Amino acid sequence: MPEKAVISHRGEKYEIGRGKRFYGIWVVGAPYEAPVDRWPENHDGWQQAWARFAAMEEPGTITAVARARAGLRLGLPQRRQPGTAEGGDSLMDGRDSLMDKAAASARPGRGTALLLGEGLLVLGVVLGLAGLFPNYEGGQSLLSQWDQVIPHLCYVIGWALSAALIALSVARPSSAARYGALFGLGLSVVTFGMFLGDLGYLGSATSLGSGLVISLLGWLACTVGAALALRANAVRPGDPGKPGEPSRPARPTRGHAGPLALLVLAGIGTAAAFIPSWDQYLLTSSTEGTSQRILAGNAFSNPGLTIAGNVIVMIAVVGVTALAALWRPPRQGALLLAGAIVPLAAQAVSALIQVSQPATPGMFGLSTSQASALGLTISSGLTGIFWVYFVFVISLLVSCAWLFTEPGRPLMPGIPASPWLPADGDQGARETEDATSVSEDADSVTSEDADSDDAGDSDAGAGDGEQTTYA
Repeated sequence: MPEKAVISHRGEKYEIGRGKRFYGIWVVGAPYEAPVDRWPENHDGWQQAWARFAAMEEPGTITAVARARAGLRLGLPQRRQPGTAEGGDSLMDGRDSLMDKAAASARPGRGTALLLGEGLLVLGVVLGLAGLFPNYEGGQSLLSQWDQVIPHLCYVIGWALSAALIALSVARPSSAARYGALFGLGLSVVTFGMFLGDLGYLGSATSLGSGLVISLLGWLACTVGAALALRANAVRPGDPGKPGEPSRPARPTRGHAGPLALLVLAGIGTAAAFIPSWDQYLLTSSTEGTSQRILAGNAFSNPGLTIAGNVIVMIAVVGVTALAALWRPPRQGALLLAGAIVPLAAQAVSALIQVSQPATPGMFGLSTSQASALGLTISSGLTGIFWVYFVFVISLLVSCAWLFTEPGRPLMPGIPASPWLPADGDQGARETEDATSVSEDADSVTSEDADSDDAGDSDAGAGDGEQTTYA
């Protein structure tokens, strides 16, 4: 005869409850005759089972189960349910039934929003790729400028990753959609200022390059798609079918305040290092015996719209970093920060590519004949502030990894009392609430009935304090 179990708590992947003479952990939906692990039916066994369950489960997703998923027969009288034949098995998983009904009723709206968000992201990725070929700025396409095409490819790949994560949740609801949406939004917020800066360079042009227009439309589609996906997967307190804590900013605990403050400072440092010149050129004239050092790339030595775009980038970096530090669960904040890091790292790669290319006299308003007459040689390099920026971006990457691996223990509930054992440990004083805490459909039972049932279980189970584990 297959084993039955009564589940008391359930998380995203696992559930904990009582089997026949043991406490056990099961994979959600797995047969009850194959528990992941089991412990003796006593107070120590319950504490050990809960500690293992809390370590295995996703932080913040553990919720109490109102009713049993399977009918472990405890010899209890059952309340007759409307429409159920007398004597029939009326114990059913009320929570799962409620979740299924709620999911079925909410699925059309949620599914439509997810599909629309996914479709917009895919459209944005296609437009982003298409924008690489036509004229972008200065009569050149992005593909003809290696230092420019690499960042844009990073943006497109980032949005494609966001779309892939959201696609995992279209058929089956999961937290992957929130991960993808947050990643895409973090990427979009920072790249907005960068696209605005590109528009500033074309302020004096008679018409915008078609490549820039297509790329801007791609950015808009990806941003709206990620926002729709995040809204469709928002978790709010009390939402049926969506166990776990809400995904939102929250006040950090004292133990986390220090590391999170360092994370915000790294964001501020990255934004500050984004302002000064990164490129430096040394022009040496062999005929005149003179040399001149020229700096380029200062954020404020550009057209007005480009300056506005650079300021927006700096504000976005600090804002997203602070938001990611406060986001709970921390792993989802890490995805928001990771999306913002993509364009920042891409800008560093672009600078390295640009400095590796030979500088031409035309960059400084000189013709080839004039450069030859002066015996001009040009060497290029990067300023010290660029390497400061590079170090800050690395620190953001390290902080992102820390957030992603942060277990979020402050959000994990403490060890609850076992629904089947008295709080004081008296094995002879079991009350009716030991059974009714698991099933709302079960009537009160006398302490004598509970004693006889539990005594039988204890005789056949392991002794107090002795742990038995089965693979």
